[in-house]
Amino acid sequence: MNTAPGYRSLTTSCRLEAVDALRGFALLAIVLLHNLEHYNIFYGSEPRLEWLQWLDAKTTQLIYFLFAGKAYATFSLLFGFSFFIQMRNARRRGSDFRLRFAWRMLLLVGFSQLHALFYNGDILLLYAVCGLVLIPASSWSNRTVLWVAALLMIQPLCWAKIVYALMNPDYVDTNSTFVRYALSAEEVGRNGNLIQTLANNIWNGQLYSNFWQVEAGRLFQTPALFLLGMWLGRKAYFEKSAESRRFWGRAAVCAAMACVPLYLLKELVPQHIGNITVLSYYSIAVPMLYNFAFMTLLVALFMLAWFHAGNGYRGQRFIMAFGRMSLTNYIAQSIIGVTVYYHFGLDLWWRTGAVESVLIAFVIFGVLLLFSRRRLATHRQGPLEYLWKRGTWLAAPQRAAAA
Repeated sequence: MNTAPGYRSLTTSCRLEAVDALRGFALLAIVLLHNLEHYNIFYGSEPRLEWLQWLDAKTTQLIYFLFAGKAYATFSLLFGFSFFIQMRNARRRGSDFRLRFAWRMLLLVGFSQLHALFYNGDILLLYAVCGLVLIPASSWSNRTVLWVAALLMIQPLCWAKIVYALMNPDYVDTNSTFVRYALSAEEVGRNGNLIQTLANNIWNGQLYSNFWQVEAGRLFQTPALFLLGMWLGRKAYFEKSAESRRFWGRAAVCAAMACVPLYLLKELVPQHIGNITVLSYYSIAVPMLYNFAFMTLLVALFMLAWFHAGNGYRGQRFIMAFGRMSLTNYIAQSIIGVTVYYHFGLDLWWRTGAVESVLIAFVIFGVLLLFSRRRLATHRQGPLEYLWKRGTWLAAPQRAAAA
């Protein structure tokens, strides 16, 4: 019997189809966003007809409104939930997974380096670092988990910087160290060959990605979401039950109510801020809270629909294979995407507007979904998931590795 703090037993298998489907939709949204951004080549396209420019603008606005900041947050939330599942399964076997999880995060660093060679927007290194907070957190009470998650979510560093800047008007911090590296990485993407792209990503690409994530507030948001995902696992809120339905119903109402004032604070206040330092950090802290509220609303609606259908609607279930192979598909979509848009590949970054980019995104998704279904028809895991699992249980008892 599990005695972890706040643990509520799950009644079904450790593989939850709702989580696979939700992770699949989050990854699809990431693919859409990355294609709109041409994998970090943000500017420039050939002249377009006026009606097509209008359609590009509306397409971009819609996808950014729905998914920007929310897809990544959902993906991170489910990372924390996956940790809970691994810890729960280890405890059922009578073993302690914490040190092995630390080793697992070190292996994730290796996958991050493979990914970062091709794409200068990698999140896996950040996940590997922030994931370590889950090790001590696994012994915290539910109340402590929620308090720490809330503290991290409000971006304490941003507010400390704002207070300091208000007290010291001459202090200037534009929170934009990443820009110098971004310019170099983008230039190589536009004009470099494959060797130049890989070589630039080893240094400038890595600095660009990781400085941006720190300065964008993800160093605080990511562990907060990991903790919340672990908490959701403890409470079994991804399992169908009357309690889960009540929780997600209340979460949807609260999130919807929070979205309105946070949206107004995000959109209306910045234009009245004259201090560049205050503006820089306010523009991180408040939009992140808004994105978290919107993400909560989307996840809650997804779960309520899943429960209402009994075990998910067909439109939800079709994507489960894509979510089950999230590591493989996350890295694969980046390699495919940079080959499509970068100069060393098809060089489409300047030929495609938002409409064409979205169509390309769905083609990439369709290919990877088909691959995922065929792979999982004969294997339990995707290729990179298999390598990660084998590496995790290296030199471990065979019965533990097979669990």
